[in-house]
Amino acid sequence: MKDAEARALLRDLFDAALAAARPATCLAPYIEKLQPPKGRTIVIGAGKASAAMAKAVEDQWPHPLEGLVVTRYGYGEDCHRIEIVEAAHPVPDEKGRAAAGRILERAKGHSPDDLVLCLISGGASALLALPAPGLTLGDKQEVNRALLKSGANIVEMNTVRKHLSAIKGGRLAIAAQPARVLSWLISDVPNDDPGVIGSGPTVPDRTTFADALAVLAKYRIDAPAAVRAHLEKGAAGGIEETPKPGDPRLARVETIVVATPQRSLEAAAAVARKRGVEVVMLGDNLEGEARELGAEHARKAVEHAKSTSKPTVILSGGETTVTVRGTGRGGRNVEYLLGKAIEANGAPGIWGLSADTDGVDGAEDIAGGIFGPDSLARARAMGRDPKAMLDDNDGHSFFEMLGDSIVTGPTKTNVNDFRATLIAP
Repeated sequence: MKDAEARALLRDLFDAALAAARPATCLAPYIEKLQPPKGRTIVIGAGKASAAMAKAVEDQWPHPLEGLVVTRYGYGEDCHRIEIVEAAHPVPDEKGRAAAGRILERAKGHSPDDLVLCLISGGASALLALPAPGLTLGDKQEVNRALLKSGANIVEMNTVRKHLSAIKGGRLAIAAQPARVLSWLISDVPNDDPGVIGSGPTVPDRTTFADALAVLAKYRIDAPAAVRAHLEKGAAGGIEETPKPGDPRLARVETIVVATPQRSLEAAAAVARKRGVEVVMLGDNLEGEARELGAEHARKAVEHAKSTSKPTVILSGGETTVTVRGTGRGGRNVEYLLGKAIEANGAPGIWGLSADTDGVDGAEDIAGGIFGPDSLARARAMGRDPKAMLDDNDGHSFFEMLGDSIVTGPTKTNVNDFRATLIAP
C-alpha cells in the first residue's frame, strides 16, 4: 500500500467515526419518538456538542419549546428558539459561570406537566462552571488547571469538579423538580458512565467529598484554601452531599446515551471491511499514560505485521492522560501518537492516526495527527529529535512541522479519542 493511500484510508475511518456521532444523525430516532408534554418544553444543556444537539431538536421537533445551552467558543449554531451561549473550555471563564447560573434558574419553577430536556456532552464540566457557595470562579480555574496537568483520569477529575459545583453531580435535576427531566447524552468517557459525562448534572452521583479529597492527595494538588476547606467540611458532613442512587428526588429523571465511542468505532470498522481491510478492535475505553499506551500499540502492530499478509487496522478509543513535565504544545492524542511513532521506529508498512473527535487535542484547535514509516526520518532531516520533543510534551509541534496535523475545525460532537493503526505488509 502506498503512503498516500494509507493516509487517505486512515482519514476516511476517522471521518466515518465522526459522522456516526453527528447530533443531527444520532438524535433523530429519539426526537421522532418524543411526545410533547401537556405543559412547556424547556431545553437546557452544555458541552461541545450541545449547540448542535439544540439545533437538531429545533429542526426536527415541530412543537413549541424554549431554552438555553452553553457550548465552547466556535461551537455555536444558529438557533432561533433556544439561546446559544459560547464560553471557554477546558479552563472555565466568566461567560461559562454566568451561563451556568442562568441554566440553573431556567430549570427551576416548573410544574409536573412540564418537560425539561437536557442536552449534555463532553465539555460540560468546564462550561457549567457554577461554583458552590463560598467558592469563586478563580478557585475552580486554579483547581482545573492543576487537574489537567496532573495525570488524573476523567473520573478522578470529575469527582473533584462535582464537589466544587452548585449544578453538577445531579444538582441540576434536583432543581428541575417536579418537572419531568429527560437527558440525552453524547458520551466522551470510558464505559459511557452518565455520572461522569459532563460531571453528571442530571444523574445521581456515587462519589463523595472524601473521594474528591483523595484525588487531590493522590496527585499532590495544592488547592486554594477555600477549596480544601469546602471539601473537608463536606467530608465531615457539614455540607449536603450530591444526590445518590435511589434518591426519590430523581424519580422523574430519565437518561439516555444517544451516541457512544463504540458506535463510532464500529462505523469506522465497517468502512475498513468494505475496503478489504481486516479489523482488530481493542475496545472503546482504553486509559493510561498516553505515550506508554502509544508504545504498547506500536509493539502490537510490529508483532502483528510479522504474522499476516493482509492489510489490517487496529482500532481503539478511550481517554488517555498526560503528566505534563515539559513546556511544549501537546495533547493526549499527539502524545500517544509520537510515543507510538518512536516505538515503531520506522517499521515498514505501519501508519497511525490519533485524534480527538471534538476537534481539539489539549488546548490546540488541532484534532491530532498521523504518522508513517518515514516520519522520524523526516523530522531528523529537519534537525529535530523526536524523543526530545516527546520529553517536552511537544507533540503538536512535531506533527505540524511535518505537515501531518489533523485539523477538522469544530466538529460539534464529542465521543472521545479515535485511534487507528494500519498495518499493510
